[in-house]
Amino acid sequence: MTDAATRASSTLSERLDRLPFTRKHLRVLTGSGIGWALDAMDVGLISFIIAALAAQWSLTPTEASWIASVGFVGMAIGASVGGLLADRFGRRQVFALTLLVYGVATGASALVGGLAALLALRFLVGLGLGAELPVASTYVSEFAPARMRGRLIVILEAFWAVGWTVAALIGYFVIPASENGWRWAFALGAIPAAYALIVRWGLPESARWLERRGRFSQAESVVRSFEDAAGAAPAPASGRPTVPPAAATSLRQRLGTLWSAEFRVRTACLWLVWFCVNFSYYGAFIWIPSILVAQGYDLVRSFGFTLIITLAQLPGYAVAAWLIEVWGRRATLSVFLVGSAVSAIFFGTATGAGGVIAAGMALSFFNLGAWGALYAVTPEMYPTSLRATGSGWAAGVGRIASIVAPLVVPPLLVAGGAPVLFVVFAVFFAVAAAAAWGLVDRRGVALDDR
Repeated sequence: MTDAATRASSTLSERLDRLPFTRKHLRVLTGSGIGWALDAMDVGLISFIIAALAAQWSLTPTEASWIASVGFVGMAIGASVGGLLADRFGRRQVFALTLLVYGVATGASALVGGLAALLALRFLVGLGLGAELPVASTYVSEFAPARMRGRLIVILEAFWAVGWTVAALIGYFVIPASENGWRWAFALGAIPAAYALIVRWGLPESARWLERRGRFSQAESVVRSFEDAAGAAPAPASGRPTVPPAAATSLRQRLGTLWSAEFRVRTACLWLVWFCVNFSYYGAFIWIPSILVAQGYDLVRSFGFTLIITLAQLPGYAVAAWLIEVWGRRATLSVFLVGSAVSAIFFGTATGAGGVIAAGMALSFFNLGAWGALYAVTPEMYPTSLRATGSGWAAGVGRIASIVAPLVVPPLLVAGGAPVLFVVFAVFFAVAAAAAWGLVDRRGVALDDR
């Protein structure tokens, strides 16, 4: 059978899975990744801004914790609603809208004069941010060839480290520079509003989603553009493809199918992993600068330590990206979560600058590698008709933990200090490591296009 004939008899998904990595894939990956990095910059900035505002506005620990938690309330809602919207209206449109919403709200935060206005805007920021992350991972996974899909999603997640590093640089150089340093930090966070326009018009819609919605000619056009980029010969015109029946077609069906006999175990395990990882990650990393200040390090030195710790995220992602196609999703995720648990215990008991930095770097390495594996496995759990919904609701459940975590940190610090706090985080990491084995490992297997 000739190459053209093979392509004509193949589904759009099979044609996408056979392709090599091309400039078109790179454009999808970097276009989504830059949005991801800008999201991370926003989340990272708030940890530094909280430390600065706590001193400048004389905030109580509870007031400071609400600055973080109210954003996560928005993220929980945004993740759940964003996934549903992406399955209904498309990945690209929702991706661009979420960037616009949180970029504008972050920029407006630079103008606030009090806590109430800041909390309201942080909620809006959370709506956009919460919806964007699961939509972006779903979007990239639907273009990635099966043999490298996990690796590309981990690389996408690695843009988070880039954004957090930028946030750490801003926290180190900009925020302490003047009384209004935190305002300039927020202003820099408005960049995503402009980037949203580039995303909307510069990236293609998911061919798998277009096909599922019956827009066959548009789906064919997108796939052919990727084949052309790979140097493949043009495929002859073919009839309407045979599309497998959708696993769900309405909002009610999508939510119900998540808990059907086929998906209930993976949904329960996925939600548990997301909850535990969010609790430990945001509980630790949002508060690390403030914890270091409370231990006697000045603001600038605390931010400098956090910057060094943040840099360990990149090798964590790199190792996870390699292992996820060697060991598979579950093993990689579980090992990095166990590493996170051990590192958390060492960080909570570390003494001296060297010990704090070494343990913090280990925690950063393992925790962010685990995040990469989690984002890789999540879209693979569900078929195309409810992929964004499943990813969004898992992220939404996780955001409940990220709401709770910053609020429980102050009383845990009072009760037992950093050692008790980070033992609690270690327990949550260990539970997540066990739950990871209830997920389905689809390494090298085509996505489910129902």
